[in-house]
Amino acid sequence: MNDNSKEYVKSILDSLSKLDHIKPEDFPNIDLYMDQVTTFMDTQLASSKRYPEDKILTKTMINNYAKNKLLPPPDKKRYSKEHLLMLIFIYYFKNILSISDIQTLMTPITEKYFQSESDHDLTYIYEEVFHMEKSSIFALQKDVLKSYQTSEDTFPDADPEEREFLHRFSFICRLAFDVYARKMIIESLIDDLAKDQTKKDPPADKKNKKK
Repeated sequence: MNDNSKEYVKSILDSLSKLDHIKPEDFPNIDLYMDQVTTFMDTQLASSKRYPEDKILTKTMINNYAKNKLLPPPDKKRYSKEHLLMLIFIYYFKNILSISDIQTLMTPITEKYFQSESDHDLTYIYEEVFHMEKSSIFALQKDVLKSYQTSEDTFPDADPEEREFLHRFSFICRLAFDVYARKMIIESLIDDLAKDQTKKDPPADKKNKKK
């Protein structure tokens, strides 16, 4: 591995080490209006932007989430900490899942844990999940490094002037296939959740016939 490659790998691993989530203590103790919500999310998740001008969330996005029943309606136009937690989950899911899949995944969470009066509320769910994700960063770094090292061994007979590009292309292909395979697994799991929900909630016409 030459010096350029080492620097390139270091930059990738450094970017992964900076992955973080909004800590529970960083959430405001008061409900927020829409403009305050978008400002809070944009500030707290700025490190996840690809470009500085990118927006984490917009008013239109939030209104669409509410329209599609991904997000419970605000109380008198004010959003609680639990609304913010829901928006964070949606923000990460929307990069790989359809609105329909997110709805299937988040509906049970909303029904059971949103504004729950027990200790097992939405904050509890959030803390458990993101603690798990944080502990996975080291394993992810090792996996990415292994993929990079494997890609460096490809195209041994290529023109030296083209080899660096082909190695980079191979590396991207390996990562892309990994994302594709994981996405297929996620979609399969969500399909199973959808089937379970259908069993628990029979169609409306069947409910009416029972009455």
